[in-house]
Amino acid sequence: MTVRGRWRIVAMPDYEADYPDMMEPASIFFDGAGAGDFAFGCVTGSLYGAADANAVDFIWDGNNEMDQACGDGEAELQPDGTLDGKIRFHHGDEIPFTARRWQTSSTAG
Repeated sequence: MTVRGRWRIVAMPDYEADYPDMMEPASIFFDGAGAGDFAFGCVTGSLYGAADANAVDFIWDGNNEMDQACGDGEAELQPDGTLDGKIRFHHGDEIPFTARRWQTSSTAG
């Protein structure tokens, strides 16, 4: 298995249940070639260093409530198929998350 692809963030235990999806559905994406992105709450970022493997370490830059932000993170596939990880802000919070593979509709609408 690999972390490659888009993942739906389904849990952020340190935050209120409705925070992750405040602006859009919370997600994290790994392209398998060293890049990706994420969004949750009022935070968005671009990832660098992500790889096509079952565990990744990355750095990121983006914004938090429209202020520039950066940091690092990690994610690892679990035996049950979920992805557990952390997104860390430089000199700030460490945010644990759990994600499931993003399910896309197979029907055209």
